Amino acid sequence: MKALLAFLPLFRQRGRAFGLALLLSLVTLLAGVALLGTSGWFITATALTTLGLGFNLFVPSSLVRGFSFIRILARYGERLVGHNATLKLLSDLRGWLFALLFPKLPLPDRSLRHGDLVSRLTADVDALDTAFLVAVGPWMAALLVGGGMTALLGFFLPGAALAYGLAMLGAALLVPIGLVWLSRSAGRASVAAQADMRMAVLDGAIGHADLTALGALGTAARRFEAASAIAASLRRRLGAYTAGAAAMVQMLAALALISTLWMGLLAVDAGHVEGPVMAGLLLAVLGSFEVTGMIVRSVGKAGAAMAAAERLNALAALAPPVAEPAKPRDIPEDGAIAFEEVSFAYPGLPPVLSGFSLTIAPGERIAIAGPSGSGKSTLLRLLLRLAEPQDGAIGIGGIGLEQFRSADIHAHMALLSQDSPVFIDTIRNNLLIGRPDASDADLWAALAEAQLDAHIAALPKGLDSIVGEAGRTLSAGQARRLCLARALVSRAPVLLLDEPSDALDRATELAFFGVLAAAAAERTIIMVTHAALPEGVVDRVLTLRNGRLCT
Repeated sequence: MKALLAFLPLFRQRGRAFGLALLLSLVTLLAGVALLGTSGWFITATALTTLGLGFNLFVPSSLVRGFSFIRILARYGERLVGHNATLKLLSDLRGWLFALLFPKLPLPDRSLRHGDLVSRLTADVDALDTAFLVAVGPWMAALLVGGGMTALLGFFLPGAALAYGLAMLGAALLVPIGLVWLSRSAGRASVAAQADMRMAVLDGAIGHADLTALGALGTAARRFEAASAIAASLRRRLGAYTAGAAAMVQMLAALALISTLWMGLLAVDAGHVEGPVMAGLLLAVLGSFEVTGMIVRSVGKAGAAMAAAERLNALAALAPPVAEPAKPRDIPEDGAIAFEEVSFAYPGLPPVLSGFSLTIAPGERIAIAGPSGSGKSTLLRLLLRLAEPQDGAIGIGGIGLEQFRSADIHAHMALLSQDSPVFIDTIRNNLLIGRPDASDADLWAALAEAQLDAHIAALPKGLDSIVGEAGRTLSAGQARRLCLARALVSRAPVLLLDEPSDALDRATELAFFGVLAAAAAERTIIMVTHAALPEGVVDRVLTLRNGRLCT
């Protein structure tokens, strides 16, 4: 429950809407109780009357129609307002979670698999809808209506009031609380099992080609089937708990009904109440238990909701990979970049860099080559301060990176990697990622530097042309030049390139390097690559092997 309370500030932002939904839920329930009670009184009174045409049919029939319409309209309004507020709340929750996660990327917890992260950002957030939509409102409505009905019975049938109050208390509070306690561990296990199942699907989809080539599809399928069987078993267990709780609620409702009927018959026989009044009270008691079924259905999912909330809170509480300085300093625009005896190792793995040293002068263009796993991409991660070295220092202009804000470092250096994405959006919005306040003139200038302006200008909508998924409406070379233009728009004095020509054929690769040499002539370039570079692209080529530069 504490995990759910952590989201209370977000809940308060939609407090008015949820309050209105609660009020409409209460009106719906009261109208239903009044409808059944009035109908029971009316039908019984009509059957027992001897007044014939003198009996007033119009007022009670109007009340029946009125309560019916009120119930219909209130139920519609409650669903409309409640669902709308819940969807907005879940949107707020995703925005809150993403806002917390973005400054922490890449996530420092290497035990958090990609599929598990996807599951937390989607299924776990969706699991909270029951906690906000159908748990609090019905509970409060049941307590209010139950209290009112107990008072009404206390006036007409005092002998039935205590039995009814205890039955309603058990159905609205004790049974749901017991269900929460019983289903909590199973709900936590169910959420984890469903996350495992989603990870198995994602692993199979991403690695399908390799699994097919290695003949391991059967193993992957069996892994998914095992995860699916565990998840299904846990869901059946939760369903059994919920069904048992629903049966107990129905039994309590039956006891309340029987006690009211028994006491009502005694009261009628003694002449304390009239038959129509007793019939109306009996049906009102039946209608007042309507909300308890909804409580049980929602509480049946409470264990999973609490487990999902715990997983989301754990995700939000992850520590950032680096600490921001208390008194940040400005980055020297013309400062040299220096690595001094830097050592770095990923958790549980051998060192990637060991005593690495390198100085890069402002405006210098260097390329770092080396075998896969030699630490080339790690250098760029450390330079962007996405990770901290275990030993040594990295600085700009003689000032350590730890004294700069991460945002300033990222504004000072633009990254173009082998998997830099092209988003399904307009050319303009793809470029504005580099600098949101860039003008159209700035965008066209960057496209011209990347030698892509003629192609974009020939498109019917120019900058407002939509790029297909992963840049599929562009050729490979054009997509890479669009990413280069985005980096150039940023005006960052340092360009970091991580295998920028990967997956390009040799002709396209040479054309890209030619564009790069012309476009970034005034900037510092640090490139890690396997490609054979043509003359003039960089000033020097260094080789990284065993964590050190080789001469």
